[in-house]
Amino acid sequence: MDEFNLVDPWWLLALIALPLISILRSRRAAAALVLPFAGNWQRTVFAGGSRLASSFAFVGAALIIVALARPQVLDFERQTKSKGYDIMLVLDLSSSMLYEDYKDGLKRINRLQAVKPVLSAFINKRENDRIGLVAFASQAYTVAPLTFDHRWLASQTDRLAVGLIEDGTAIGDAIGVALSRLQEGAKERSGEREGAFTILLTDGANTAGSIEPIAAAELSADHGIPVYTIGAGRDGMVSMPRFNAKNERIGTVRVPSQTDEPTLKEIARITGGEFHRADNTNTIKDAFDSIDTTRKIEFESHQYSVTTELFPYFSVAAGAMLFASLGIGALNRKEALA
Repeated sequence: MDEFNLVDPWWLLALIALPLISILRSRRAAAALVLPFAGNWQRTVFAGGSRLASSFAFVGAALIIVALARPQVLDFERQTKSKGYDIMLVLDLSSSMLYEDYKDGLKRINRLQAVKPVLSAFINKRENDRIGLVAFASQAYTVAPLTFDHRWLASQTDRLAVGLIEDGTAIGDAIGVALSRLQEGAKERSGEREGAFTILLTDGANTAGSIEPIAAAELSADHGIPVYTIGAGRDGMVSMPRFNAKNERIGTVRVPSQTDEPTLKEIARITGGEFHRADNTNTIKDAFDSIDTTRKIEFESHQYSVTTELFPYFSVAAGAMLFASLGIGALNRKEALA
């Protein structure tokens, strides 16, 4: 990043004097002094009546003034520590994520609609981290491996929808898939990553899969991978949309909802993570903000500057202008004497 700077900018006030001198010269028979020792110049530069010679002299004087102001170009170089984390986001896509117990202003929205923008904002804030995404229902799938391409990752997140995976809630399998992706990333992580962790967001209890949630948590703990758990949605009777065979909404029904909070707390405890309850739009944002703060690396940056003095360039240009003025003046004198 380059920045222009003047060490002594007050010299530029002298530029105001140049047009005043020009006006005075036009009204007087004798030439006004523009520069020190200008008496030697008058017979050649200003007395010859050449406007071109005078113009060169004034430009030269202006360049001298600018040179005295000491213009510089500052080239800043910033050195920043580049370490970050490997993070796997694990998102529940079971049918209960369609329950409409969140609000966007006055509009009622489902759980997945509430989660998506918060998830995208979290991804965008973690620019130094590699982030991947696992989606699960009755089975768990890798939507995106660990990547620095957060724009692409956010677009993949936007495409997620309930119904892409057969219904169910395989929490243990989802933790296992996330762990395997982080282990793959560890091969490339040596010395370049601060560590790794998983964020699990679910709104139900484990009903599918081949691995029990607690067993998956213990396996994650053995590999030093904390799991931060977020229990989404409210418990009790909540609204759920009804759809026909064409997947068209035809109404709303009231259904019971319950998140297995004890299991999510135990997963966080075993792995050294944290549990968050997110039963409304604000608390789901607060949960991700808290995790972002807890697992954030404060980088130390050092800024260096290389200064390039422009004084010599202006001085040389000023000298060229003034010598050109002298030459033109001398030619005018010879023509006048001929």
